Amino acid sequence: MRTASRPLADIAEEYDFLDTDDRYRLLIDLGRELEPMPDALKTDATLVRGCSAAVWVYPTGDAAKLHFLADSNAAITKGIVALVIAAVQDRPAAEVAAMDISGALAPFDLKNQLSSNRTQGVPNMISLVKRHAERIAAG
Repeated sequence: MRTASRPLADIAEEYDFLDTDDRYRLLIDLGRELEPMPDALKTDATLVRGCSAAVWVYPTGDAAKLHFLADSNAAITKGIVALVIAAVQDRPAAEVAAMDISGALAPFDLKNQLSSNRTQGVPNMISLVKRHAERIAAG
Protein backbone atom coordinates (compact mmCIF):
# COMPACT_ATOMS: atom_id res chain seq x y z
CA MET A 1 0.00 0.00 0.00
CA ARG A 2 1.28 3.48 -0.85
CA THR A 3 1.21 6.36 1.63
CA ALA A 4 -0.79 8.39 -0.89
CA SER A 5 -3.73 6.06 -0.35
CA ARG A 6 -3.63 6.51 3.45
CA PRO A 7 -5.25 9.73 4.58
CA LEU A 8 -3.26 11.64 7.19
CA ALA A 9 -6.22 11.49 9.59
CA ASP A 10 -6.16 7.66 9.47
CA ILE A 11 -2.42 7.61 10.13
CA ALA A 12 -2.89 10.06 13.04
CA GLU A 13 -5.63 7.89 14.54
CA GLU A 14 -3.37 4.83 14.46
CA TYR A 15 -0.37 6.84 15.76
CA ASP A 16 -2.42 8.14 18.69
CA PHE A 17 -2.94 4.64 20.09
CA LEU A 18 0.70 3.57 19.91
CA ASP A 19 3.51 3.75 22.46
CA THR A 20 6.83 5.38 21.54
CA ASP A 21 8.50 2.26 20.11
CA ASP A 22 5.47 1.41 17.99
CA ARG A 23 5.31 5.02 16.76
CA TYR A 24 8.87 4.65 15.48
CA ARG A 25 7.85 1.39 13.76
CA LEU A 26 4.84 3.12 12.17
CA LEU A 27 7.07 5.93 10.84
CA ILE A 28 9.51 3.37 9.42
CA ASP A 29 6.62 1.50 7.80
CA LEU A 30 5.27 4.73 6.28
CA GLY A 31 8.69 5.38 4.80
CA ARG A 32 8.78 1.88 3.31
CA GLU A 33 5.36 2.48 1.75
CA LEU A 34 6.52 5.57 -0.16
CA GLU A 35 6.37 5.29 -3.90
CA PRO A 36 9.91 4.54 -5.14
CA MET A 37 11.82 7.65 -6.21
CA PRO A 38 14.17 7.07 -9.15
CA ASP A 39 17.82 7.77 -8.28
CA ALA A 40 18.01 10.15 -11.25
CA LEU A 41 15.64 12.51 -9.36
CA LYS A 42 17.85 12.55 -6.25
CA THR A 43 19.77 15.67 -7.19
CA ASP A 44 20.99 18.82 -5.49
CA ALA A 45 17.84 20.56 -6.79
CA THR A 46 15.51 18.11 -5.03
CA LEU A 47 17.54 17.86 -1.81
CA VAL A 48 15.89 19.34 1.30
CA ARG A 49 18.37 21.61 3.08
CA GLY A 50 18.89 21.52 6.84
CA CYS A 51 18.01 17.88 7.45
CA SER A 52 20.36 15.67 9.46
CA ALA A 53 19.74 12.93 6.87
CA ALA A 54 19.52 13.31 3.10
CA VAL A 55 15.91 13.96 2.03
CA TRP A 56 14.70 14.47 -1.52
CA VAL A 57 11.28 15.77 -2.62
CA TYR A 58 10.19 15.95 -6.26
CA PRO A 59 6.82 17.21 -7.52
CA THR A 60 4.98 15.47 -10.35
CA GLY A 61 1.44 15.89 -11.58
CA ASP A 62 0.01 19.30 -12.35
CA ALA A 63 -1.86 22.23 -10.81
CA ALA A 64 -5.08 20.20 -10.55
CA LYS A 65 -3.48 17.19 -8.83
CA LEU A 66 -0.07 17.70 -7.31
CA HIS A 67 1.82 14.48 -6.62
CA PHE A 68 5.14 14.12 -4.83
CA LEU A 69 7.90 11.57 -4.84
CA ALA A 70 10.15 11.59 -1.79
CA ASP A 71 12.95 9.58 -0.26
CA SER A 72 15.55 9.68 2.50
CA ASN A 73 18.64 7.70 3.37
CA ALA A 74 17.42 7.32 7.00
CA ALA A 75 14.42 5.18 7.96
CA ILE A 76 12.79 7.47 10.56
CA THR A 77 13.39 10.58 8.44
CA LYS A 78 11.86 8.79 5.46
CA GLY A 79 8.78 8.15 7.62
CA ILE A 80 8.63 11.83 8.59
CA VAL A 81 8.79 12.96 4.96
CA ALA A 82 6.08 10.35 4.22
CA LEU A 83 3.86 12.12 6.79
CA VAL A 84 4.49 15.49 5.14
CA ILE A 85 3.68 14.01 1.73
CA ALA A 86 0.53 12.28 3.07
CA ALA A 87 -0.76 15.71 4.15
CA VAL A 88 -0.56 17.12 0.62
CA GLN A 89 -0.58 14.20 -1.81
CA ASP A 90 -2.82 14.48 -4.87
CA ARG A 91 -4.40 17.80 -3.84
CA PRO A 92 -4.66 20.87 -6.08
CA ALA A 93 -1.42 22.88 -6.09
CA ALA A 94 -3.18 26.08 -4.96
CA GLU A 95 -4.67 24.23 -1.98
CA VAL A 96 -1.25 22.85 -0.98
CA ALA A 97 0.32 26.31 -1.35
CA ALA A 98 -2.28 27.80 1.03
CA MET A 99 -2.36 24.85 3.44
CA ASP A 100 -1.16 24.87 7.05
CA ILE A 101 0.92 21.72 6.72
CA SER A 102 2.51 22.21 10.16
CA GLY A 103 -1.00 22.36 11.61
CA ALA A 104 -1.96 19.17 9.77
CA LEU A 105 1.05 17.44 11.35
CA ALA A 106 0.39 18.83 14.86
CA PRO A 107 -1.44 15.67 16.09
CA PHE A 108 1.83 13.76 15.65
CA ASP A 109 3.65 16.06 18.12
CA LEU A 110 6.91 15.22 16.35
CA LYS A 111 9.00 17.73 18.34
CA ASN A 112 8.23 15.88 21.57
CA GLN A 113 8.21 12.39 20.07
CA LEU A 114 11.53 12.51 18.23
CA SER A 115 14.99 13.91 18.82
CA SER A 116 15.59 17.46 17.63
CA ASN A 117 18.08 16.35 14.97
CA ARG A 118 15.34 14.16 13.46
CA THR A 119 12.77 16.97 13.37
CA GLN A 120 14.99 19.96 12.55
CA GLY A 121 14.43 19.49 8.82
CA VAL A 122 10.62 19.24 8.97
CA PRO A 123 10.03 23.00 8.43
CA ASN A 124 12.39 22.81 5.44
CA MET A 125 10.50 19.81 4.01
CA ILE A 126 7.24 21.76 4.39
CA SER A 127 8.78 24.89 2.89
CA LEU A 128 10.06 23.01 -0.16
CA VAL A 129 6.67 21.32 -0.72
CA LYS A 130 4.90 24.70 -0.46
CA ARG A 131 7.39 26.39 -2.84
CA HIS A 132 6.83 23.63 -5.42
CA ALA A 133 3.05 23.98 -4.99
CA GLU A 134 3.19 27.79 -5.37
CA ARG A 135 5.32 27.54 -8.51
CA ILE A 136 3.06 24.90 -10.10
CA ALA A 137 -0.15 26.73 -9.08
CA ALA A 138 1.21 29.92 -10.70
CA GLY A 139 1.79 28.01 -13.93
